Amino acid sequence: MTDQQHPITPPRGLMQQWMTEIWHEGTPVQVAQSDLHLAACAAQWGADQELTECCKCIYDQGWFANPEHRIAQLRAARRPKPPSLKEQGLQALEALQQRTTDPNIVEPLRLAVEALPDD
Repeated sequence: MTDQQHPITPPRGLMQQWMTEIWHEGTPVQVAQSDLHLAACAAQWGADQELTECCKCIYDQGWFANPEHRIAQLRAARRPKPPSLKEQGLQALEALQQRTTDPNIVEPLRLAVEALPDD
């Protein structure tokens, strides 16, 4: 999938209904993990195609003086990137600092996390 943090996944009940209709001709069935994965991938693919077409429409219609900027904003809003390992580490350090004032614990960790690349 394009984005693991914000998957576009149909509700389990709806997937159960689809699988029952397709594979078992109306007979209730347990939905397998592979079925859930396939449904999630299909939903994500469809959402990605729609986002691509929306971005293309913004560009083609010339709705904005700087369509590339608006398209980048739309993509950032609809497919946000998960926090980097460095960002996660800094957040964890902030939580740790609220629990301890011992610089021997926090400072070596801060130096290590700050040394991580930004991506």
